[in-house]
Amino acid sequence: MTGATGSPLVEVRGLSKHFDVSAPWLARVIERRAPQFVHAVDGVSFSIARGQTLGLVGESGCGKSTVARLLVGLHTPTSGQVRMDGIDMTQAFASGQAGALRRRLQMIFQDPYASLNPRWSVADIVGEPLIEHRLVAGRTAQRECIAALLTSVGLSPDDADKRPHQFSGGQRQRISIARALASKPEFLVCDEPTSALDVSVQAQVLNLMQDLQHRNGLTLLFISHNLAVVRHVADQVGVMYLGRLVELADRHALFSRPMHPYTRMLLEAIPDIAMSGRPRQSVQGDLPNPLQPPAGCGFHPRCPHANERCRVERPELKPFNAGQVACHAAEEARLP
Repeated sequence: MTGATGSPLVEVRGLSKHFDVSAPWLARVIERRAPQFVHAVDGVSFSIARGQTLGLVGESGCGKSTVARLLVGLHTPTSGQVRMDGIDMTQAFASGQAGALRRRLQMIFQDPYASLNPRWSVADIVGEPLIEHRLVAGRTAQRECIAALLTSVGLSPDDADKRPHQFSGGQRQRISIARALASKPEFLVCDEPTSALDVSVQAQVLNLMQDLQHRNGLTLLFISHNLAVVRHVADQVGVMYLGRLVELADRHALFSRPMHPYTRMLLEAIPDIAMSGRPRQSVQGDLPNPLQPPAGCGFHPRCPHANERCRVERPELKPFNAGQVACHAAEEARLP
C-alpha cells in the first residue's frame, strides 16, 4: 500500500495458541479419554515494517483470526512472543501499561452488523475510545473530534446522532473504522473487514483504508480469504495452513512465483478472467481434522508432490528464493 520501509514495528516469534476442547472431567474419567487440544496457532513468526501491510491468507479454520486476537490481547498466547516497538505485548497487557498500548493498536472486526452496539448512537460508539483514553476534554471538543472522524471516513457529522440500524453494511464498517482511528493508533489489525460486504462496497472500503493508511502512516495486518483483495492491499503476504505459516514473501514474488504447493492451489482457485486457457488445478481434498492433524507436513495428504519425508518430518519455515517457505518439495527442487 505504501512504498515506505523501515524497522519492524511488530515482531512475532514462535507464537502459539492451544485451546482445550476436552470433554467434561467426569466424562473423560468414565470413558477413559485423554484431554484434547486444538493447536489453533502453532509456532507462527513474522514481522511488519512501519507503514507496511502484511496480508494473511488461508482457508477457514487455519488460525488467521486467532493470530489477530493474540496480537490485540483478546487471547493470551500459550507460548511465543509478540513485540510492538520493542515492548513485550503479553507482559504489557497484564500490567499497568495495557491502556497506553491499547491506544496504539486497534482492531476492525469482520462483521459490521455484530461489532456495533445497536443501543448506542454513532457518537457514543466513535467517542468511546476518546473517553476511555482521555484524549479530549469537554463535550464540545469531543463532538468536534467525532465530526472530524466521521468526515475522514466519508460520513456526515450529522450521522453522529443516528443508530447503527439506520446504515448500510458499508456505512457500518466506516463507523467501525472511525472508531478504530479515534485513538490515533499506529497499528491496525483488520480481520476480514470486507468479507460481509457486497463487492462494489468492498472496493470503496478498501480504497478508504488505503487512503487513511497513507495519510496516517498506519501499519496493518490485513486478514482475508480473498487473494484478489490481498493482492490489492498488501506489501507482504503470509499463507497459513493448519495453524502454521507455510509461505511468506513479498506480494509480487508470491503472486508471480509461488513456491508452496498449497499457495499454488489457492492461486489456481482464482477465476481466470482473461480466459488465457492455461492449465488449472483445483484445490484437492478437505482440510484435515485439527484435533488429529497429519504427521509430518500437515499438507501432505492433499499435496501431489508429497513423498515419504513429507509424511514423517514436519518442514520448518526457511528462507527460500525471495521469501520463506516450509516445504520439503521446494527445498529438494521437486516442484515443476
